[in-house]
Order: sequence, then structure tokens, then C-alpha cells
Amino acid sequence: MPAPLKKKIKIYSHSQVRWRAAGCVALLAVSLVVAMPAWANRGINWLNIKTNLGVPKFPEHGFNLGLDLQGGAHLIYQTNTTQVIPADRASAVEGVRDVIERRVRGGLGVAEPLVQTTRVGNDYRIIVELPGVTDVNQAIKMIGETPVLEFKEENNEPERELTLEEKKQFDDFNMAAGKKAQEALVAVRKGMNFAVAATKYSEDEKSKNNSGDIGFITQDFYPEIYTWAKEHKDGEISTAAIKSFDGVNIVKRLAERVGEKRVSAAHLLICYQGAPGCTSPLSKQEARAKIEDLKKQATLQNFVDLVKVHSTEPGAAERGGNLGTFKKGAMVPAFEAAVWDAASGTIIGPVETQFGFHLIYKKGEETTKEYQVARIYFKTKQKSDIVGPQSQWKTTGLSGKQLKRAEVTEDNRTGQVQVSLQFNDEGTRLFADITGRNTGKPVAIFLDGAPISIPRVNEPILSGSAVITGGFSFQEAKLLAQRLNSGALPVPVELLSQRQVDATLGADSLAKSFKAGIVGLILVMIFMVLYYRLPGLLSVFSLAVYAALNLAIFKLIGVTLTLAGIAGFILSIGMAVDANVLVFERLKEELRAGKILRLAMEESFSRAWPSIRDGHVTGLISCVLLIWFGSGFIQGFAVVLAIGTLVSLFTNVTVTRVIMRFVFRYCGERGSRLFLGYRPAPTVASVITK
Repeated sequence: MPAPLKKKIKIYSHSQVRWRAAGCVALLAVSLVVAMPAWANRGINWLNIKTNLGVPKFPEHGFNLGLDLQGGAHLIYQTNTTQVIPADRASAVEGVRDVIERRVRGGLGVAEPLVQTTRVGNDYRIIVELPGVTDVNQAIKMIGETPVLEFKEENNEPERELTLEEKKQFDDFNMAAGKKAQEALVAVRKGMNFAVAATKYSEDEKSKNNSGDIGFITQDFYPEIYTWAKEHKDGEISTAAIKSFDGVNIVKRLAERVGEKRVSAAHLLICYQGAPGCTSPLSKQEARAKIEDLKKQATLQNFVDLVKVHSTEPGAAERGGNLGTFKKGAMVPAFEAAVWDAASGTIIGPVETQFGFHLIYKKGEETTKEYQVARIYFKTKQKSDIVGPQSQWKTTGLSGKQLKRAEVTEDNRTGQVQVSLQFNDEGTRLFADITGRNTGKPVAIFLDGAPISIPRVNEPILSGSAVITGGFSFQEAKLLAQRLNSGALPVPVELLSQRQVDATLGADSLAKSFKAGIVGLILVMIFMVLYYRLPGLLSVFSLAVYAALNLAIFKLIGVTLTLAGIAGFILSIGMAVDANVLVFERLKEELRAGKILRLAMEESFSRAWPSIRDGHVTGLISCVLLIWFGSGFIQGFAVVLAIGTLVSLFTNVTVTRVIMRFVFRYCGERGSRLFLGYRPAPTVASVITK
């Protein structure tokens, strides 16, 4: 006959078993302190009174409760999207939803609001639930305001006029800067190497250790220095200090190179239904036919007149379709590809872009020069540096009213995600002025009084089209575009219904739910003890760890408890016992087969594991699907159930096993009599080997 099958199991020392059991007890204690710090603080108070030790107390804060438990406001809003083209309505409403959520989180201080959109027929609605809000009228007033989008620039205007002492300080500082510049200039004239002088005198930390080199500059950056460099030769040094917006400079021209080509053009646009921002009744075929007819009529002499009569671009009648001068990358790829290498003084087209069909009059092109310069820099002060500005940012007059739309695009050369902006005629003029006087400086975009983006202006933008870059992910760019559109698109909201949820109802529901959970837990514990005896008693400890650890996790990660969530927690109690039942039934079978107790216990966990694993995984898959496709209370139920499932897997497989090893090590084979009520046959089916 073949030799009996030997089953290898890991043998733990007495010390290892004791320490692991102690760890389970410590986990229970820590979880109880986190979940119920008030009880722990009562014990600390008693200890401090008796011993005067001054033991610090644990911070106390309750669980996050949902609207149905805490009480609050339930509001339903109807959005007015009549002025938004159908293709953009869902995105526009989503932008308004984001604005409302930011308002209730910031202005009302609601930590866990529920703000979601829904569609009823052709109407878009926004549902707002505000737990703990008592002043419903204030919430309604704040939510009902139309989002305000503003473009602001840095404010250098002083808060007040300088006092005599401050004026003296201001004049002395700038005079000292001028004297230091003169001292450096004299040193250079006497033969000191410019690079050495830059290292010794310059206050520009970025360039002083690089021989003062600030690289190639264009007419958009440091226009005063660019103008000087344009009139001098390589190697020449300025004979006087040159003022710039940030200080005074001694400048040396290092090199010259050909800069970027810039094109000047005008265009005639015929858009069609479905194109972004288009209100024309023409279909795409009709728009194509019309632009072909206009192409036959167009000459250089009558182009502006045709634009004023026929172009569908907002503001075309005032500007004659003029796009100003732009560099590579400023226009959409199809438009740019058509005009860039065409001959000046020609009419190109029709060219199709996402905005419609274009006829393009290329007026001319120019290639500017760039100059590499080094400088010895000395900082000067503005009055606002002494008394501070009235505020960090000041309004420019450019707002969401002049922004036609914002959308997520990609740089056709680098593939980088960016957000493109399109302004109307008035916005184009304002934006050109703003970017012209703030080249190299930041311009902040505010929504509801809070900055949502602070991009730096690289050059004056005259075409009314701009892009915001910054290493965005697609989701970040999408969120920024939604926020910009929420302040640009006219999507007012109207309150359809409001309902006040009484907090006493929430307290009553919470008390009943808590009572149901406790009763359910106790009944399960009683059943386990009566049916499984000693192992059932050990599973009670495991259930206690499970319940305390669950509550501690709810508090630590800020789970918002609702009635549905509490139902998920109570349901997970049954799941927590299910794995123990599988193990204990397997343990009975192993003991009936004649195995000794410790071996039977290890085998029962090992053989029950595949069923335990599969049951928990399928439960988690259901939770993921509910979180993904559900909303509101359904998501809350699924989150709580998922946490309970994971904690159950830990306590059933780890805590119960450790405690059984600890107890069975000391009760020996007598444990089998406690477990089954009789001593099994003395046959041994397996051999324990280390």
C-alpha cells in the first residue's frame, strides 16, 4: 500500500502565537478609541482625577451624516439652456453644477454636499442636497446667482498715497539703485570684464552667475532693452542705464538671430448649423455653396465690403474680418496650413475648419529679429512695494460676457493638452490690450471671486484666440474648460422645489438604525456561540474587531453615513459571519476524519479559502458596479458594503485564525470535545511535519 499522504503545515512558536493574539487585542482597542473617543476620554478623566497624571484626551468628532440622518435642505433647480446650442448644453449644465458645488462647499461650509445633474425630457435639472444647513434662504440666494467670470491683472496701484517718510524711503531706494548702476557702468568702462561685473554687481540671481546672459529676447519682452539692442551691434555695451518695468540695467548685446515669422491676414467666415457658436440657419451644404459663390466675387479691393455684408463672425462688420498679426500655432491647424506659406496679397480658400468655411486674405508676412543680451540688473521699487496694493488683482473689464467659448484641444506639434479660448469682438480688443501690457506677467481668471487659473502671458494676443497650457491632464483641462464656460454661457437656474428635512427625523432614523445594527450583531453572536460552541465564542471576538474596525475606517476616511449606508453595514455583518461558518463546517469534517485538532484547524482554513475568496470578490465586483453606475444613496450603500467586505476578509482569515491558534494551543484535544461534544476516533489521517 502507498505511504500515507503527508501534509506540510507551518508551525508557529508559543511566542509568535502570543504576540499575534496580542496584536489583535490591540487592534480592537485602537479601533474602539477611534470610533468612540468619548468613552475613552471618560476613562482618561477618571484616571486623571485619581492620579493627577494629566493624560491628554483624544480628539472627539462625530461621523459624517447624510441628509436623511442629519437633516438639511433638498433643492431642485431647472436650468435655462435656450441660449446654448444643443451640442453644448450637457457640458454647460455640468459646468454650472461644478460652480454650485464650489459655492456650497466654500460659502456655506457644507463638507459633503450632493450636487448632481439629471435630464427630464429636454430639460436639464440640478439636484442639491445640503446636510446640516439650517438657513435654506441663504443657500437658495447663493446658489441662484449666475456664475461670474472675470479676467484680472496684477495691481500695482498703491493702497494710499505715500507719507513723507515713505516717499523719502521710496526715493532713497531708487536713487541708490541708480548709483549702484552708475558704479557698475564706470567699472565696465574702466575695463572690468562684463561677465565679472555681472557676477559682482547684478541683483538678478538667475543670470548673474551666467555672465549676466538672459538669452534671446523679442519685442514683447523687455521692449526698452529690445529697442536698444536693435540699434546697436554685437559686443556693444550701453553707455547709460536703461530702465525696464522691474529695475535699471546695464546691457551688452551678445548675438542676433532670425526670429519667428508672423503673418497678417483677414478672413470671411460662413458658418453652418452645428458649428461652435454658430447661429446661422444654413446647412453645411448651403454654407459651402455660399462661400464658393463669394469666392468668385472676391477681390482685394472689395474683400472688406464682402466681409461686412456676409461674414457670420461676431464683430466682422466693425473689424472687416481683420485678424491682426499672429505667429505659428495661434490659429487652428487647417486655417494655419492654408495661409502660412501662401503668397502675400492673395485670397485663399474656401478653407474648412470646425467653425465653418473661410475665405482668407493674406495681407503680408514679416520675420522679426531676436537679440541675445546680458545685463547687470538693479531692482527698483514701485509705490505699491512700500504700502502694498489695494488688492493683489484688479479688474480689466474683460469677463464671461466677452468669452464665446472654451474647449479642450491638443497642440498639433507636441500633442500637449490645452484649453483654447475664443472671444467676441469686444473681448478681442480688451484681450489684446490686456496681453499687450502684461506680456511676461500673469493674468488671473476668477470664477465667483476665486482664481481658477493664473496663466502667464507669453506675447500680445490680437486675434481673439488664445490657449492656456500648463501640463494639464485631460480631466484637469476639461474641468477648467467647464468652469470657464459656466461663466461665459448664459445658463441661469430657477428653483423648482425645496424641501426641509427635519433633523429630529434624522436623529430618530439614526437611533433606530443603530438599534437594528446592535440587535442584529448580538443575535448573530448568540447563534454562533450556541451552534459552534468554543469556535463560535472566538468568532464573537472576531466580529467585535470587525465592527470596531469598520467604524474606525468610516471616521478616518470621512465616509458619509446615510440610511442606505447603514443598511450596507448591517448587511455586511451577515457576510462577516459567512466565512467563519465555512471554516467551522470544514473543521467538523476534518475532525470527523480523525485529524488532530491543530491540524484540522489549519486544514479547514486552507480548504475553505477558495470559497471565501470567490464570495468576497463577487461581492466587491457588485459594489464596484453600483459605485460606477449608481448615484447618491446607491453609491453610499455600495461604498459602505465594499469597506465591510474588505474588513470582513481581513478579520475572518486573519483575526479568527490567530485567536483559534492561541486558544487551541492551550486546550489541546479537549477542544474537540467542546467543539463536537464527543471525542473523535483515535485514527490519524495526516502527519504533521515542520
